[in-house]
Amino acid sequence: MAIQPIRLFGDPILASRAEEVDDFDKEIRKLVTDLTDTMLDAPGAGLAAPQIGVSLRVFTWAIDDEVGHLINPVLTLGAEEQDGDEGCLSIPGLIYNCKRAFHVVANGFTMHGEPVEIVGEELLARIFQHETDHLNGILFVDRLDKEMRKKALFDIKESEWFGLKEPEIRFSPHATGGLGF
Repeated sequence: MAIQPIRLFGDPILASRAEEVDDFDKEIRKLVTDLTDTMLDAPGAGLAAPQIGVSLRVFTWAIDDEVGHLINPVLTLGAEEQDGDEGCLSIPGLIYNCKRAFHVVANGFTMHGEPVEIVGEELLARIFQHETDHLNGILFVDRLDKEMRKKALFDIKESEWFGLKEPEIRFSPHATGGLGF
């Protein structure tokens, strides 16, 4: 198990489009495992690779007793919409009503490079849209109407976690003889 720190609102990786996965190798399988472990530990309903600092188009989800992942997702959205509460592990403790498509067809790949198509409605459709947005550098607060987005940004700035960054670990390029600095 490798639980990773989750990046918070304001981290530049959350505002950038993630890269396509080309090699379905051991590293991708480890990434899927790390994402799954981190998501379940948080706990959350979904987690995208940029949220743990990896700019690749990979996400995991957990709904009811089903845990899964999708690589290089392409979504086809249904016309019917749903309103519902939505939160994000990168914006902890804050939940807002967000409009999403009610039905989604998601195409992508498994961690072994096998093509997969998953049909989702309601919560699963919401999760797929939310996590795919992360892969495109979009946060759910970006999808809120103008007034709700203004409130969300105010709430974020007032939150206890706003501005906290993961400590940067630096290594000396020089031989330290096993001693830290």
